[in-house]
Parts: sequence; C-alpha cells; structure tokens
Amino acid sequence: MTLNMRAHLNKSAWVTDENFWEWVDASRDVITHVAERREVTRRDFAATLISVVSDGNDTIIAHIGDGSVVAKSETGGWQALSWPSHGEYASTTYFITDDPKPRLQITRFNEPVTRLVAFTDGLERLALDFANGVPFEPFLEAVSAPLAKSQYSARDPDLSRALREFLNSARVNERTDDDKTLLVAALR
Repeated sequence: MTLNMRAHLNKSAWVTDENFWEWVDASRDVITHVAERREVTRRDFAATLISVVSDGNDTIIAHIGDGSVVAKSETGGWQALSWPSHGEYASTTYFITDDPKPRLQITRFNEPVTRLVAFTDGLERLALDFANGVPFEPFLEAVSAPLAKSQYSARDPDLSRALREFLNSARVNERTDDDKTLLVAALR
C-alpha cells in the first residue's frame, strides 16, 4: 500500500472510500510511531485533514475537522462540498489523531466543476456564510477568477504573490487570528 495518492492514481482509475480509510490508518500508524520515538502522545501531533481528488467531472473529498471545500459548478453556482466540523466547545474540532477513530467524512460530487477552493479554519469566516449555510461567493470569486484567466497551467507566481499579500493584509488579519491555508484550482 502506498500513501502517495499520485502513485495510486497512476495505477488505478479512481479513489475509493476504502483507499482513504487505508491512508488515514497508515498516517495514524506513522504518527503513533513518531510520537513513541519522541516520548509524547499521538495527540501532540493533532491535525485536521482535507483531501480533494477531481478530474473536473467527478470530485471526492476526504475531510476531518474544520476547514472546507467549495466548488463552482459548470452552471455557475458555488456549492459547499464539505462543511467544517467543529467540536462541542468553542474553538475545538476533530483530528486525524482522535481515538478510537477519526471522524472522516467522505463526500462525492458527481457534477462538472470549473473551480475548487479548499481552505483551513482561518478563512472560514471569509469564505462561508454561516448564517445561511452557503459559500460566500464574493470572496470565492475574488480568489479564484484570476486563476481561471491565468495562462499558467500550474502555479502562477504573480497570482501566488498577490494572494499571499492579500492573506497577510491588515484587512484579512483583522478578521482572523488562525492559520490561512488556501488551495485554489481552476479547470480550463
């Protein structure tokens, strides 16, 4: 078994729910081994997980904890494909290291998408409209439309720099004090 999704996809047509569970279990084994070597608990390596695999027509998400994945469908609307899982108390969530097993949510979306945006909890309040339970389209359009128009087929250095400056701006930092990891993909 390989933990490398790219290697798996080179051998197989698609990813199954069982694949994700195997990868989570293998990751937990590695975390346990490292924790034992360092003489700390596995919980000391607590981490959330967002994994997205898409060919533009079919998308599968594996998600543990907070953060989210949203997609713009071919028809033009934004949809949340995964929603943050917050814990029982304020500022808590679920982790890959939780016992007896993590709260892995696997979601399949079988409609064509033109854009995907995945983000950590520091951007939830900017990218999601919690009052209405929907993605916040102005933010998502602002971060994804330039990529959809880019001439680059991979990382666009100018857009990456502009996005880094935006995420580090006072305007954004006033609204979040948490991590701000953002992945933006556009199918052209």
